[in-house]
Amino acid sequence: MANKQIDMRKIKLIFKLYAAGVSVRKISLQLGISRNTIAKYIAFFKRYQLTSYEVSAMTLEELDRLFKSDHKPKPEQLVILEKYFPYFDRELRKTGVTKELLWAEYHAKHPDGYKLSQFRYWYREWTKEVSPVMHFTHKAGDKLFIDFTGKKLSIVDKDTGEIQDLEVFVCVLCSSQYTYIEACQSQKKEDFMACIENALWFYGGVPQALVPDNLRAAVSKSSRYEPKVNADLVDFAAYYETAVLPTRAYKPRDKAIVENTVRIIYTRIFAPLRNETFHSSTSINKAIQEQLKKHNNMSFSGREYSRLTLFNEIEKQALKPLPEKRYEIKRQSRATVHKNSHIYFSKDKHYYSVPYQHIGKRVKVIFSESTIEIYHQNELLTLHARQRKKYAYTTIKEHMLSHHQFISEWSSEKFISWASQMGIHCQTLIIKILDKKQHPEQSYKSCLGILHLVKKVGKQRLDKACKRALDYGSYNYNIIDRILKNV
Repeated sequence: MANKQIDMRKIKLIFKLYAAGVSVRKISLQLGISRNTIAKYIAFFKRYQLTSYEVSAMTLEELDRLFKSDHKPKPEQLVILEKYFPYFDRELRKTGVTKELLWAEYHAKHPDGYKLSQFRYWYREWTKEVSPVMHFTHKAGDKLFIDFTGKKLSIVDKDTGEIQDLEVFVCVLCSSQYTYIEACQSQKKEDFMACIENALWFYGGVPQALVPDNLRAAVSKSSRYEPKVNADLVDFAAYYETAVLPTRAYKPRDKAIVENTVRIIYTRIFAPLRNETFHSSTSINKAIQEQLKKHNNMSFSGREYSRLTLFNEIEKQALKPLPEKRYEIKRQSRATVHKNSHIYFSKDKHYYSVPYQHIGKRVKVIFSESTIEIYHQNELLTLHARQRKKYAYTTIKEHMLSHHQFISEWSSEKFISWASQMGIHCQTLIIKILDKKQHPEQSYKSCLGILHLVKKVGKQRLDKACKRALDYGSYNYNIIDRILKNV
C-alpha cells in the first residue's frame, strides 16, 4: 500500500472511476494523486475481489477497518497506549487537563512507553480515525454551536391540505456533542431566540458562549474581525450571563461540529420521519425528540460512550445555572409624558405614570410580556407591571403633583358606587358613559361633572334628569346640564 493513506472518500472515488472505465492517468489528473498510488489501491480492491457496488455500499469506517486489517500488526507499546485513548479523550474535555498531564500519568505507569512527542502523534492519529472532522478538543461547558439545517421538514394542514415548510434548528454542545433539535416557523429573530432558550432549558444550564452562524437573526452587520451582534440577542445573552461569538463568514471549519451534526441528523432524524405526515409543529417536534433521544444515546464511532454519557459525566456540571425564569423578548416604542404625568401606551391602550418632573418630554418605552420600562436619555424613570385593561391607568402616587393626586385615585368602580347614592337612573347613566369607547379621562371628567350637580339640584332632581337623558339616548354632562336648566 501507499506509505501515507489518503482520505477514504477519495479511495472510494478512485475505484468508482476505475470501474466506470476511466484510465489511471485520467483519475490521477482529476484527483491530483500519483498514478503509482492509484494503481496500488486498485490492486488492493482486486486482491479482495471487491466489486464496484460492494465498495460504494461500504461505509467509510468499514473501508478504513479493511485497510487496517491489511497492515502489519501494531507494536505492543502502541496497543497498550491506544487502550488509554478513550479515557484521555474524556479527560481532555475537563478544565485544566492537558496532554502533557495525561502523558505524565501514562509514563508513570509505563516508563518504557512512548515519549511525549510520540504520544502526541499517536493520539492525533487516533482522533482522526474515530472523528475525522474534529482535530481539537473543546473544554466542557465552553461553547454551544448553533445553526439551521439547509433542508426543511413540513407539516400538512388537516382542513386544506396545504403544506407548510418548517425550519430546523440545530445546536451542539462543544465537548460532549450533546445535541438539541427543534422545528420552528422561521429563522426570524423571535423564533431563533426562542429555540436557543428552549435548548438551554433542555440542557439544564448555560455555556460560556453561544456560537451562531452569520444569519441575520444573530448578526446585524457581518465582519471578519468584529461582527455586530443583533441588539436583542446581546440582551438575551446578558440575561443568561453568556457571550455571543459568531463564526467567521465563509469559514466552515469554525463550525465543523455543528456542520457534521447536520449531516448526521439527515440520516438519523430526517430519514426515519420521511414517510410520516404531521399536522402541527407540536406533533413533529415530539417525533423529532424521540429520534433525537436515540441519536444522543448512540455510541460514538470507535468509542464506547455516547453523547449523553459524556454530557452527564463531564459537561452538565460545567454549565452555569439557569435563571429563575425564562427571558422575555423586549421591544420599544416612543411616547410623550402628558400633563397628568402619564404616558399612553398605544399597544394596550393603557396609561402609565411617570415622575411629574418629566411632563412634556419624549420618553423611550421598553416593554416585554410582563413589564413596562420608561427611559429618558438612557435613565430609567420607572418600571411598571404590564396591564392590558383598555383606557385604564396604572399610577404610582409619588409620580403625581399634589393637585393631581385626587385624579390618580379615580376609577370606574368609584364613580358607579358614588352614582348609586343618587338613584338607579343616575347609576345607569354613569355606566353608559364609562362604557363609551373614548379617552378615559374624558369619561371621568364627564362623570365628575354630573355627580357634582347634586350640590345644586339634589339627588331626586338629578336622578330624574338622568332618566330623561337615558330616554333620549344621550350620555354626557352637557345634556344633563341642559335638562336641569330647562325643567
